[in-house]
Amino acid sequence: MIIKEILARKRDGAALEAAEIAALVAGIADNSLTEGQVAAFAMAVCCRGMNPAECAALTRAMAHSGTILAWPGGRPVLDKHSTGGVGDKTSLMVAPILAACGALVPMIAGRGLGHTGGTLDKLDAIPGYLSRPGLDRFRLAVAEAGCAIIGQTDELAPADRRLYAIRDTTGTVESVPLITASILAKKLAAGLDGLVMDVKFGSGAFMQAPEDARVLAHSLVSVARGAGLSVTALLTDMNEVLGDSAGNALETAEAVAFLTGARRERRLDCVTRALAADALLLGGLAASHDAAAAQVDAALGSGAAAEHFARMVAALGGPADLLDHPEAYLPAAPIVRSVAPARAGFVAAVDARRIGLAVLALGGGRDRPDAAIDFAVGLDQVAPIGSEVGPDRPLARLHARDETSAARAAAMLRDAVMIVDAPPPDRPVILERVEAT
Repeated sequence: MIIKEILARKRDGAALEAAEIAALVAGIADNSLTEGQVAAFAMAVCCRGMNPAECAALTRAMAHSGTILAWPGGRPVLDKHSTGGVGDKTSLMVAPILAACGALVPMIAGRGLGHTGGTLDKLDAIPGYLSRPGLDRFRLAVAEAGCAIIGQTDELAPADRRLYAIRDTTGTVESVPLITASILAKKLAAGLDGLVMDVKFGSGAFMQAPEDARVLAHSLVSVARGAGLSVTALLTDMNEVLGDSAGNALETAEAVAFLTGARRERRLDCVTRALAADALLLGGLAASHDAAAAQVDAALGSGAAAEHFARMVAALGGPADLLDHPEAYLPAAPIVRSVAPARAGFVAAVDARRIGLAVLALGGGRDRPDAAIDFAVGLDQVAPIGSEVGPDRPLARLHARDETSAARAAAMLRDAVMIVDAPPPDRPVILERVEAT
């Protein structure tokens, strides 16, 4: 097949045949397609869309561009995935919670896209942690800890790994077909029995309107069902930072505090528990939502989830005592200061995307695939919507490498927050659940 003709057909809005999509994916995987051709494909799909059959064909082709994993029987193989948000570190807690409840969790995670942080970038802040081990080390870690969070290896969905990186720098991240295929290709390659999706909407999400997030959720559930994978999706609010930190080492520290019970921000706690409970239901490890919630509570309250996280970190090369002494291992920025609001009052609204861009301006994210990340920088003690702020109650504490980036990020933070005279009404963090029908 002539690749440029296939690209031209998609550019003009034609529906591609499965064989044409397979040819494109093969070229992406073996590098016979140039970066320009891959970018052209991503842009054509972003602008012209894909019908369900095309999206399913793209998902299957990318999943089968590498190895499909198999796991020993007896325990359900479960996973969780988020569409991306600012301060979203739920994977670091959900994986060990599920492992503590009897599941195997081979989680294939991604790096940051645009203004959102990536799960792998948070784990890379841990000294020694192998976020891209070989498959043998991956299998061993899952066997030892019940869970392992890694990036795509060379063997797993290699076509998606290349396309994922190019999407980040070509303005094509928001495409529903590309998001659907990217997520599900990795999950199918991981050999899952069930997957719970956190589909985010709001100022810090790629899908800002709930209606757009709902479209993506239905796309994920529908395509997954066609591929034989059970999926439930939760629509969750991303109109502010999830948790009280944004930045890789700072979010890892918050996840450790959550697992050990030292600190659990209300919205983060709600989303984490809901995702874990739904995954337990998908895997048949609980018969009802109440039973699943009780198991999650027990896994956290007993310390079992924290223990599984510690075993995962050690199995993948990190320090065995990270949970006991996180401050001894996680990198710290030289400049740490509080950012006061422009005026006293109550936080009424937040442009979470601008918060993510502030972290990016500090060096905590990428503006191109090969850019280095400063794991130490970011924000913590972030004031949530509804909280009172003023000279003695800052918007957040800023962690920076130098004075120039600190000043720039502080200005972006102030611009991102709306202050009013009275507290705003509460709003739900979970809007709805989307299930296969």
